[in-house]
Amino acid sequence: MTRPVAVAITGGIGAGKSEALAAFRRHGAATLSADDVVHDLIGADESVRAALQARFGTVERSEIADIVFRDGTQLAWLEQLLHPLVRARTQAWLEQVEAPVAAVEIPLLYETGGERRFDKVLVVTAPPALRRGRSAVAGGSREDRLIPDAEKAARADYVYENSGSLGELDAFVAAVIADLT
Repeated sequence: MTRPVAVAITGGIGAGKSEALAAFRRHGAATLSADDVVHDLIGADESVRAALQARFGTVERSEIADIVFRDGTQLAWLEQLLHPLVRARTQAWLEQVEAPVAAVEIPLLYETGGERRFDKVLVVTAPPALRRGRSAVAGGSREDRLIPDAEKAARADYVYENSGSLGELDAFVAAVIADLT
């Protein structure tokens, strides 16, 4: 079996990373969302659930978000707990993929140094007003810790400004897959 080309998809809140991931799926790529891995860990991994319960008194994601996004120390603790587990699950998933292209949506790719684990990086951007319309937290304090889009774009192999139609996004992703294969 040949190893797939591993593509990371990243970008700011509300830029359209999930839509780009869905477009890769529509074009035959194997896909994985780091956010889905986190949700699975919090929902089903007993050691993670026990650690969260001990630290925060809850395993409800919304309640944990309220705590960690107001307190950098708590956020750092949560990321130390989850990021290694997400990396391990992502790596294990990549090792079993049989498709020619494997795309992984990772919101904090550059912030965690994760780009080194991928063959290519796609950054999805969108104008701030459009992003705010897509997500209630876009443009808020959660973004303060993120690397600016311009820097992400400068470091990426592919950049897509997601301000058009889904058809345009699909065409872009089809061109990226053609380039990769």
